[in-house]
Amino acid sequence: MKSKIFLGALLAIVFASCQNGTKQKTIEATESHDAHDEVTVAHEEVKFQYTAYSTDFEVFAEADAFVVGETANVLSHFSRLPDFKALESGSMTIRLTVNGKEVIQTLDKPTRKGIYSFDIQPETAGTGTLKFEITNEAGSFEVLVSEITVFAEHHEAHEASEKVVISQTNTTVFTKEQSWKVDFATDSPRNEPFGQIIKTTAQVQSSQGDEIIVSAKTNGMVMISGNAVLEGKDVSKGQTLFSISGSELADNNISVRYAEAKNNLEKAKADYERATELAKDKIVSAKDLLNAKNQFDNAKAVFDNLNTNFSASGQSVKSPMSGFVKQVLVKNGTYVEAGQPIVIVAQNKTLLLNAEVQQKYAPMLGSIASANIRTVQDNQTYSLEQLNGKVLSFGKATNSDNFLIPVALQIDNIGSFTAGGFVEVYLKTVTNTLALTVPTTSLLEDQGTFFVYVQVTPELFEKREVKVGATDGVRTEIRTGLNSGERIVTIGAILIKLAQATGTLDAHSGHVH
Repeated sequence: MKSKIFLGALLAIVFASCQNGTKQKTIEATESHDAHDEVTVAHEEVKFQYTAYSTDFEVFAEADAFVVGETANVLSHFSRLPDFKALESGSMTIRLTVNGKEVIQTLDKPTRKGIYSFDIQPETAGTGTLKFEITNEAGSFEVLVSEITVFAEHHEAHEASEKVVISQTNTTVFTKEQSWKVDFATDSPRNEPFGQIIKTTAQVQSSQGDEIIVSAKTNGMVMISGNAVLEGKDVSKGQTLFSISGSELADNNISVRYAEAKNNLEKAKADYERATELAKDKIVSAKDLLNAKNQFDNAKAVFDNLNTNFSASGQSVKSPMSGFVKQVLVKNGTYVEAGQPIVIVAQNKTLLLNAEVQQKYAPMLGSIASANIRTVQDNQTYSLEQLNGKVLSFGKATNSDNFLIPVALQIDNIGSFTAGGFVEVYLKTVTNTLALTVPTTSLLEDQGTFFVYVQVTPELFEKREVKVGATDGVRTEIRTGLNSGERIVTIGAILIKLAQATGTLDAHSGHVH
């Protein structure tokens, strides 16, 4: 199904080139009575630039002036969205429609990577549309450029060009060929609800259900074999971690207790079986038989309990769940007592973020609806929704040691979080107030001043100072300096800054017409 979300031509900028076609310059309206100048103007070639967007593509076209009966070249640059990489394959059809008449040309593949060069000859003057129809392995798509003018004579194109004024102040050229080779993107600022932001740090901890402490069930020496128990090593449920042996202890020796329980069971079993046989001949009373059975049952219960958790060599300690060894609390050969923690097994599927905020934010804590979390080690930012998280609670009183109010969040661990570490947290409150915001990645700072690069054309960018407000780690409020209808560089702004600093453009990166 064709994508039919179109935007009109955003911009039409007129350029003039010298007759030899090796140099371009902006046409300026001047008055001259020199006959030689009039002849030069008559031979100048007027070019227009058009920009349009669909949901799938950006089109930036440089075209000769459309004049009836004359062939015009349309050099079209196609970038895929949202990654802004060059369209490398697919057939392309261009349709110039004016007064119901169509001029069509189809190219089976790009002229060069990302570039399709068309030659069309308009048949009638007037205002119409320019449609690009793309067909490739991903499907069929359309991009529409509206308000295209076809002129009856060359002098009309020159007159139209003189009315177009573009500011060249503080601008930098960054060609499509350059932007295709790097991480680059543009987008428009958004008017959206943007409430109070509380920035703080939080410690990452395992949730209560994802961490368990394995304790000793008897006194004895911890015996660890091989490399089965190392911090960070994966373990499965029921896997033996180590054993606790009391065979060398004089008091409370589990091996002695095990042997004693086994002997008592064997004796009680023999007495019960003999009493059962004698009771058949009425030699043993029913009372004595009941006492023998009772002693056998008691001895069996004691032995079964020891046999389940212990052996002749001691207690075998097993993992109560699958996960990894988070911490080993004792060393091999250490004497431990019953109930003493030995090892911590964790899963880290669900994590707790324990944050603390200043008392001045207390009235706002009840309106916290979401948060953004930024990891320090890789500088990645995630929303609470991306991590399937939620706000668990916030304190009604301050901590006694630092007088800060605790806030607890719960998230799913996607692999970027380490229990015990710290993250930056931007707590977001509910609001109906709208603000103009941009991605934080679009902002550059220069000696305390923030600026962005505003797109004049997809190859020309203006450096502009902006005043910023609050930030949630992903988007930043813009108070002055931008309008919602403009388009800015959101990824790769630093590269344009570097290009501006050099003051020159790579001769091999420009267009070949």
